[in-house]
Amino acid sequence: MNLYKYVSDAINEKLGFSVNLETPRNRAFGDFSTNAAMALAKTMKKNPRELAVEIANKLSELDFIAETSIAGPGFINIKLHDDFILNNAKNHAGTITQTPSPMIIDLDYGAYNVAKSLHIGHLRTSIVGDTLNRIARKIGHKTFSWNHMGDWGKPMALVIAWIERLHPELPYFQENFDPTQSVDYTISPSELNTYYPSASAFAKENPEFQAHAQDIKAKFQKGHQGYFALYEKFLNVSLQSMSDTVNRLNILPFDYNWGERNAAKYIDTVDKILRDQNMVYENDGAQIINVKKDTDNAPMPPYMWVDSRGADTYDTTDLCAVYCRKQTDNPDLLIYITDSRQSLHFEQLFRASDMSGIMPYNKFEHIGYGTINGTDGKPFKTRSGNAAGLDDILDAAESAVRNRVFESGKNLDNQTISQIALAAVKFNDLLHDVRSDYVFDPSAVTSFEGRTGPYVLYTAVRLNSVLRRAGGNNLQEQGDHTKLTQDERNLLIEILDFDHTVQSAFENRATDMVANYTYDLCQLINTFYHNCPILRDDIDNETRGHRLTITKIALDTLCVALDMIGLTIPSEM
Repeated sequence: MNLYKYVSDAINEKLGFSVNLETPRNRAFGDFSTNAAMALAKTMKKNPRELAVEIANKLSELDFIAETSIAGPGFINIKLHDDFILNNAKNHAGTITQTPSPMIIDLDYGAYNVAKSLHIGHLRTSIVGDTLNRIARKIGHKTFSWNHMGDWGKPMALVIAWIERLHPELPYFQENFDPTQSVDYTISPSELNTYYPSASAFAKENPEFQAHAQDIKAKFQKGHQGYFALYEKFLNVSLQSMSDTVNRLNILPFDYNWGERNAAKYIDTVDKILRDQNMVYENDGAQIINVKKDTDNAPMPPYMWVDSRGADTYDTTDLCAVYCRKQTDNPDLLIYITDSRQSLHFEQLFRASDMSGIMPYNKFEHIGYGTINGTDGKPFKTRSGNAAGLDDILDAAESAVRNRVFESGKNLDNQTISQIALAAVKFNDLLHDVRSDYVFDPSAVTSFEGRTGPYVLYTAVRLNSVLRRAGGNNLQEQGDHTKLTQDERNLLIEILDFDHTVQSAFENRATDMVANYTYDLCQLINTFYHNCPILRDDIDNETRGHRLTITKIALDTLCVALDMIGLTIPSEM
């Protein structure tokens, strides 16, 4: 139930005009408030406070409003009936209103690279992309997630050239390679991860090796069977490594692991579309698309269709990927989630697609995320000084959790340690506006107190423990026990605000709204737990059953929120 919408719609219908509802900081004053009287007083030529009284009297006629009060020069505070709050929380806990206008949405995130280990730059795209995907699906949109892999061009050629340097005896490098033959050659993920950086560094110092890699690139893209067979070999190793990371991050499997190589299949088709419309121009040996508008105040470089060496570019395959998605999913919306430094590239891409008629500009969005920094304010790195890999970050979090668990004298299994560490990393990422930079400190984010992932998991574990100890026997109907304490009201109102939060999070593409809501919910749960005893011996059965029902309502909502951000609840902490 979207409580905000329900109350707002009912009030607007009752009054015959729209009012802006707000949530008071102090819920003791009311569940909602409005300054409608102050806003309308001048237009209606009335004293604001007198108009507030008229409005409040009309609102009091609504059956779910318990009382209204006037504050200051004309603020109207609104308090809902306890039974209205409790009954709706019981019936709608954790439910999300389905959109009346479902869309097909393509979400482009991940963007992992073949033959390269995943690094810190893939963390935010993976976490934010997956959470937005979960939110969109929960609302009722049909989504397709795309891992647009870097699997084409020079990086692949460098890896092939490096393997040739290490193992020249392999038959893959022969011009007459037989693709049906079996080759006894395996590559481990750890070994493969060293090939590209080694080859890249070697190429900078050895022009002949660099030129050979360029030759391999041309032959590979034209269908050299040996190179392609070797590529397929290390592609499978990379795909398995990506799958392991996806599982470790607990993100949903990608619907498509299709990258630049797949997009390249459409180059001839897209090239014809562009040239039929005279969109491609020669410029210093390159072939470009002019995407600058007369209204542009900032520089807008041309879109590079073919570079001066006659090679396909990142621009080429990205536009072809749009064409592919148009043919595959025909999305109503295509959202890219990448580093904010790529914003210019995506503006160019969207314009080129719009001008060519492949997909209109208004169907695109780019969500650019900020960087993850260490406590020194610089991009987070490992102790060795290298750019941190995804495994490095998760390992650091797990190590910090182990230390905390050891210090506390507890004994938790490896699975629980991993669940807590992942919650620490993901929750810390999602708490921040995706567009902002933030600091990653393993020691701070793994704290079991404060605005952290372990804190919200512990809250869920606590609720499960209460219900388990109660044995489920006390989840009885409460009869007329609908008088709520302030702590119970605060918690249930927050639960009824979940739907509104999720809807707003999607509308604003703000995954931090769900994470921050989850923390706020946990704070109210823990206040309720401390101030409203449940299993204590002096609590009568009716009150115990009433509070156990609220506990179950809170747990149901918290479980949906945690699932929406890809966290799993341990059995103990």
